[in-house]
Amino acid sequence: MPLPTHTLPFTAAPASLCILRLSAVGDICHTVPVIRSIQRQWPTTRITWIIGKLEASLVGDLPDIEFIIFDKARGWRAYAELRQTLRQRFKGQRFDALLQMQISIRSSIASRLIPADIKLGFDKARAKDYQWLFTNTRIAEKSRQHVMDGLFGFAEAIGITDLIPHWDIPIPAEAQDFVRTRLPDDGPVLAISPCSSNRTRNWRNWSIEGYAQITDYAAEKHGMQIVLTGGPSQLEKDYGEKISALSKHKPINLIGQTNLKQLLAIIQRANVLISPDSGPAHMATTVDTPVIGLYVTSNPERTGPYLSQQWVVNKYPEALQAEEGKAVDEVSWGQRVRSAEAMARISAEDVIAKLDQLLVTLPANNA
Repeated sequence: MPLPTHTLPFTAAPASLCILRLSAVGDICHTVPVIRSIQRQWPTTRITWIIGKLEASLVGDLPDIEFIIFDKARGWRAYAELRQTLRQRFKGQRFDALLQMQISIRSSIASRLIPADIKLGFDKARAKDYQWLFTNTRIAEKSRQHVMDGLFGFAEAIGITDLIPHWDIPIPAEAQDFVRTRLPDDGPVLAISPCSSNRTRNWRNWSIEGYAQITDYAAEKHGMQIVLTGGPSQLEKDYGEKISALSKHKPINLIGQTNLKQLLAIIQRANVLISPDSGPAHMATTVDTPVIGLYVTSNPERTGPYLSQQWVVNKYPEALQAEEGKAVDEVSWGQRVRSAEAMARISAEDVIAKLDQLLVTLPANNA
């Protein structure tokens, strides 16, 4: 790997930067404010973002950023296509720095194809999957940070001083029109995104019965219209159908019927979102919709909704003590609780209490 011809932090705006953050939706939402900070301080710097195909459908219209799609579904062809695209667009030019903001073997292999003088990665303590072998400099080591604060470490390392989060993700008129045709124009809306991504031994989803109970409570107590949101997986569709079947006050079920821009518009229209640790929880943060996060198997101080920590139903310390016999400060920062029954520690009364408390804080015309 070539030695850097520059040192960090930059003393002046670099000509070009490359961002490597492919996925997932929640982490893309954490990456956007880092790039926005760079743009505000260095408006003349050319920024190229290498990103996943699905994730680009959410943020690929951010202004003044050149996007390159890395479609992991194409397997090894994705790397060949990335190499070809870089050669065609940049014709031998090098980036002043690559910000390698994803820890995975896939992204590290991709980083070898990106011509950059500086390849900036995580500190060695956080550079899992041997990321440190693919970089030539690292961000400062800091422990027990929220994921987004960790990503802001890249901005700090290159010399950015404006670290106040801003998102401003465009929502096109088509997405706004979609919402207007499916949700009431007035009255409070509670959005429920009931499912997290389906991964092996990664139990984050709360009970269908609990969501149905909250649906009826919010409708009867607060006069809220409930909308169910989520992706097209069979698990999510099943959740939506079963929640609707158990609810006396039928929600508007839009699970599997939206693209990411439409989903963002729905969340923006909502007064509150209820969700486990998932992409939509972080999408809500980008549009300033408060989130009641349901956290048991992962630590909300690390992965919770960034601006809604006070509204999280946090049973993680309790579950960690029960399953591991340890307190939060006695385990690694990313420690998960691997128990299929853990989410049952959250009761409907826990969620109702947060909803009641949150709605009192909202302006009268928003609640």
